[in-house]
This record gives sequence, C-alpha cells and structure tokens, in this order.
Amino acid sequence: MMKLFAAAVEEGKAGENGKPSVGPVYRNLLSKNEFPSPDPDISTAWDLFSVSVKKYPDNKMLGWREFVNGKYGGYQWKTYKQANEEVLRIGSALRASGAEPGCRVGVYGANCPEWTVAMEACAAHSLVCVPLYDTLGPNAVNFIIDHAEVDFVFVQDKKVNELLNPSCNAAGRLKAVVCFTSLTNEHKEKAAELGTKPYSWQEFLVMGKENPTEIVPPQPFNICTIMYTSGTSGDPKGVVLTHETVANFVRGMDLFMEQFEDKMTVDDVYLSFLPLAHILDRMIEEYFFSKGASVGYYHGDLNALRDDLMELKPTFLAGVPRVFEKIHEGMQEFLLQSLQVKQQKKNYLVVEVKHFPPFCNSGIVKALDELNPIRRRVFDFLYRYKLAWMNMGYKQKYSSPLADLLAFRKVKAKLGGRLRLIVSGGAPLSSEVEEFLRVTCCAFVVQGYGLTETCGPATLGFPDEMCMMGAVGAPAVYNEIRLEEVPDMGYNPLGEPPCGEICVKGKTMFAGYYKNPQLTTESIQDGWFHTGDIGQILPNGVIKVIDRKKNLIKLSQGEYIALEHLENVFGITPIIDDIWVYGDSFKPMLVAVVVLHEENAMKWANANGCKGSFEEICCLEQLRQHVLLELKSTGERNKLRGFEYIKGVILEAKPFDIEKDLVTATLKKKRNKLLKYYQAEIDGLYQKLGAQLGH
Repeated sequence: MMKLFAAAVEEGKAGENGKPSVGPVYRNLLSKNEFPSPDPDISTAWDLFSVSVKKYPDNKMLGWREFVNGKYGGYQWKTYKQANEEVLRIGSALRASGAEPGCRVGVYGANCPEWTVAMEACAAHSLVCVPLYDTLGPNAVNFIIDHAEVDFVFVQDKKVNELLNPSCNAAGRLKAVVCFTSLTNEHKEKAAELGTKPYSWQEFLVMGKENPTEIVPPQPFNICTIMYTSGTSGDPKGVVLTHETVANFVRGMDLFMEQFEDKMTVDDVYLSFLPLAHILDRMIEEYFFSKGASVGYYHGDLNALRDDLMELKPTFLAGVPRVFEKIHEGMQEFLLQSLQVKQQKKNYLVVEVKHFPPFCNSGIVKALDELNPIRRRVFDFLYRYKLAWMNMGYKQKYSSPLADLLAFRKVKAKLGGRLRLIVSGGAPLSSEVEEFLRVTCCAFVVQGYGLTETCGPATLGFPDEMCMMGAVGAPAVYNEIRLEEVPDMGYNPLGEPPCGEICVKGKTMFAGYYKNPQLTTESIQDGWFHTGDIGQILPNGVIKVIDRKKNLIKLSQGEYIALEHLENVFGITPIIDDIWVYGDSFKPMLVAVVVLHEENAMKWANANGCKGSFEEICCLEQLRQHVLLELKSTGERNKLRGFEYIKGVILEAKPFDIEKDLVTATLKKKRNKLLKYYQAEIDGLYQKLGAQLGH
C-alpha cells in the first residue's frame, strides 16, 4: 500500500463559464480534519523571542567571529539574556529618537547579531522592520525607503556609502542612521548634510540605557515586517507579514518537526549565511530562537564558508541550489582522492561491484577517469551499495555503516562533523545533486518550496523518504494547496499526471502587497494566492515544481519549452558554472549563454594544448564545440527531446551579476535584461545557425 504524505480534503472541479479547472485541495496529514490550535502563549514574533529569554536565559543565542590580528577567530556568543538586554536598550533608543508604534525601521547589511537585535527591538515596540537588500545597490534601497516611508535605518559600515550616496534621495527623510559598528567623520558629515542624526551602535546603546522606555508589545494583527521581493522585472514588491502569520509559521514548523524520531533540541546550531533580508533565513532563525537554540553568522565571505563550517560545526544548514552544487563539485574530487581502504578490502569490493548498476554522475565520472581502476570501482560500489539500501527504505544512517566509515564520514567532517539536516530552497535542486548529498553527507537532505508571500516554506520534504527525491514535499501544517489549470501551457490539474499553477491559502499567508491593492487583487483570487509556479502532485500527495508560468516559450515548430527546467538539467554539466537558455518563437532551435567553470575549462585547455588566459580560452571555437558536446551528453543522459537540445552557445567568462542587473538578489535570472545585454551576439548566433541549416 502506498504511503501518503498529504490528505485531499476537497475534490477538484472542472472549469465552466470561462473559469479554469482546479484540482483537489491538499493539506498536511496533521491538518486533515482541521488546522491545529495555535500556541496560547505565542501569538507574535515578540512572544517567540521573549518567551525563550525567560526559558533559556543562559543558552547561546547569537554567534559571530571577531577579526583579530589579520584573521577571523573562533565564534563568540551572546546568550539570550545578553541579547535581550541589548534589544531593550536599542528599542528604548529608537523611542527616544521619536519612533512610535507602527513606525518603519530599515535594516541594511549582512547577517550579524546587530541585525537580529534591531529586528527584535522593532518587535518589542510594535515597530515595523523593513529589510533593505544587502545584495542590491542604492536604487532598490532608495525605492524601499521611499515606498515604505522608512524613518530610521540600522546599517552595516560597508553599506553606509550606498545609503548616503547622492543617488539615494530618500535617505533625506531619515531621522537617524545607526551603524552596526561605528561611523567615520566623513559619514557623520554626510548624514548631517541630509539632516539625519548619525549614531554608532555603542552610542545608541548608551542612549537607550539613559532613556529606558517600557516596551509596547504588538498585537497579533499588527504588521511585523514589510519584506520586499526583488522580482524579475519592475520595482520591488512590499510583502506585508503580520505577527500572527510569523507565529503561525513557527508553530506549524514545530508540530511538523515533532513527528520525527530526530528531535530539534536546544543544542542545535544553525549557520546563517542566506540573507536575513529574505524570508527563508528569517523564518529559520525565528524557529531556532523559539526553541532556545543557537544561530552563528558567517563572517561575510561566501567563498570562505567552509572555514565557518569548521569553526561553528553546525547541525543545520539551509541554502539555495547553487550552494549545494558548489559543495557537490568540491566534494567529488576530495572524496575520490581521499578514499583509502586496505588491499584485501579492495579486492573484495571489486569482486562485488558487478552486482550494481554503473555510476552515472557526469562530474564524478570525469574525476573517476583520473583515478586507478581499483579506487574507481571501490567508490562506485560504496555509493551504489548505500543508495540501494536507502531505496529499499532503510534510514540513511543505517543503510551502510561500512560505506560511511570508509568514505562518506569524511564528507560530513568537511561540513563541520555535526550536520544533521540540510534544507534546499529558492529553486529546484537537481536530482543528481540531491542524490549525491543524500548518499554522501550522512545527514537528512530535504527540499522545500515557498515564497515571501507564504511566509517561508509552504511545503517541506520528509527526512529519509527517497520517494521525495526531486520533489518539494507535502503542504505545510497551516497551508492548503491546489493546482489550477493553465490552458495555454497544456497543464490540467484533473489530467494524468495532474499539473497546474500552484495556489496556496491558509494561516501563514501575507496580508497583501504594501500600497499595491491592484497587484494584491491580481495575485489573490477567491482567497487563493497564485504563485506563478507550475507544479505536479504525485499520487502520494507530494508536490514537484516543474516549471514557471512565465518561463514557457513556444518554438516556431509549435513545441513548448520550459526554460527553467532545461537550465536546471544543463546546469549540472561540469564545465558549466551557469547557463541561460533562450528560445525565439520565430526560430526552431534553442541557444544559450554559458558561464564557464573556470577550473574545469582550464583543465580542458591544458589537456588539449591550448594556451592563454581564461578569457582568451573562452574565445576558442574548439572549446565552444566541446561545450556543445557536453551539453548534448547531459541532454541524452536526462532523456531530453530533440528540440530541447542546445544548438548554439555563447561562452562567457564572467558570471551573470547583480551589478549588470542580470539577476535578482536571490540570483534568479532577469530574462528580459539578459536578452537586451546579449541581443547582438544572439542575433549573430541565430544568423550563423540559420546559414548552416540553409534557412
């Protein structure tokens, strides 16, 4: 009998009178009959923090690394009690500076304890926290300050110049700017010219100590945060989340996690590096604080994240697919090269390897080719042996202690040694990378799906369930999910398999878009928020995200192409760091701009006798042909249809970046901007391909 992970609580309906068909309504099994009652003691974000201060005053809460003698040291910690003392002082200083309940307070900078203290100070006094994107330039910051009518800003020292830049006109409305550290004389002068009072963090703490003010705890219906989403076009949208919504999300996550054998404890540690200005990191931290657990912040350099992992030794890690693709790439070679077993064990394993299917991961195959046959077969066997037991239903920690001992415990050690749970969100994680992580990391690996509008994950995978490979799990405890027909794309929620636009409603939904009732009305119809993502519901109630409503094009021969899906498929090709797939409705073929993986491209160049810098290598026709062959190989392995293959490529040495306005703050591609940027080269490529085909 099939194991179910969601309950259908309402039947689907065929479309009529011009309305689209809708599929069945699904809920989490914990909510089959009704949504669980909320926690009577916690109805706001302030409750989440303040209750934990009383319960766990001496627990480590906020961790950071000091820069001393030219390098970063170990983690230092503030306890819940110490953090609360700062929260009360910062809140009092805000009130002494003129902040009243409902006032908007911006926070601008990389994740750090001061970010969180400012956030909690807002909650204590019913102020509205408005994150300003750490990864966006002054134009977006200017828009958000003006649009949200922000009166105060807490800012990282590295971001002060962008905030006080002449192009950031809205900074003139600020009553005070508080730096996470201290301000230079130049910054103080600039602030004074704008009529804004500048403060260092220490100065603001002193002001709060000298002017203590009683807190004004929020009501559940009060606005907790206005979180702006960058979007792939147009101005950012301000998503309004109430205190009740945040509290409901944490309650739902608590109920969800309690059903598993491995419980969340006060000893758990989260490494925070996803921007606090985005919903996923914010909600994870809220959940950790509610449990009296610890959050350690990365030291600011994502390229040196491994150093933070080794210092902090986290038990929980969340990231976007690109982070895990990097881990996947880096671990392959390390794992293969470090695999050491005794000769008698090698011989035994080589004899047994014939019983398992060949190892097909393209990146590892290439690394394996450089190894001796014995080591190659050993790795092949260990990987497939453990995977086979996991596919038979064994929990990953019991599936192959031998394989973990001989090889995979070394991967866990490289991730700090204590990792228990890995969550991927923000975009689909390829099944190839997910499988690799599940087998080699000795930790639970799950995917989730959600948006700022759903206050974080609207679905989440279950640990140790291999049937969820490539899927994003079941509906969250306080959500309902259904699919809606998209006729233009041929997606039917009453068809087989049932597919359509993912629609969500429930107790963790946003209140609307700030100052944009029209967009709110367009997005929420009959109480259902339309996500714009295309999903498929599997027979066991698990959801897969298969497409994006706006990322579908039709080629000239009439075939529909899901661009984002193809980018996820081709993106795993080892020589590729990133890829943008483009199709013209008046053309019969796809082309792509490929950002090359520098190390792998240079390896190819050395092996083929090509000399020059990375930029020079990218101009080689020989390399272009090689990339096309690699893409073809990836397409064949993933059983793509002929018209889904890439017929021409433009090679790029530099990544798509925010400065060129080619991607959003969450690294989602701005397709219209990419087309404008590469238009001339794409036109030339199509002309060349047309000549070759005689068109």
